[in-house]
Amino acid sequence: MIALSRAYACGLGAPTIDRVDERIFALRYFAACMDCGFCADQCCSYGVDIDAANINALRGLGSDFAAFVGVPPADWLTGELVSDPEFPSGAYGRTATRNGQCVFADSSARGCRIHAWCLRQGLDYHRFKPLVSILFPVTFEYGALVPSPETLDRTLVCSGEGATLYEGVRNELRYYFGDAFIAELDGLAGFSTQRCSAAGPIERFLPR
Repeated sequence: MIALSRAYACGLGAPTIDRVDERIFALRYFAACMDCGFCADQCCSYGVDIDAANINALRGLGSDFAAFVGVPPADWLTGELVSDPEFPSGAYGRTATRNGQCVFADSSARGCRIHAWCLRQGLDYHRFKPLVSILFPVTFEYGALVPSPETLDRTLVCSGEGATLYEGVRNELRYYFGDAFIAELDGLAGFSTQRCSAAGPIERFLPR
């Protein structure tokens, strides 16, 4: 774990990041998600933690969006909200699953119906789509930016080749945490690349 020069707060108010797991600069995956022809949207087969503000924003889209999703709003979440200061509004829920997919997954095509609706309506998807989804396969926990668990246990089908985890979500990290955050991480990425090359195979960075 690498300590940053200072703490960086998300533009939404939370989370705040002051450490980075260097494995985000070493582990790789197929980052061109919608160009993938072999995963069958595996990463959408689970529910996802979603901030309470995103939930309220989605409900505010009304009946047209609910019809587009094909699932009643009452069935979007698995249960009650959970308090957590690392989420922008201080609480989150969990999206439900149906037929082995997140309720917001587009089972008739590809990808996320939240994202698709925003593109169709000219809306900023950052207001509606879960932060955890947007940053995947990087995530946050206890003030640290870390690889999502699926990249460590290799259950993510597209793990192994392509962009580094950091490269794949660099623009989204810039959106949430700003240019100074990216400048510091870019420097760490270069340093980590040198370390990885000297260390040998990527398996060194995976759990044993």
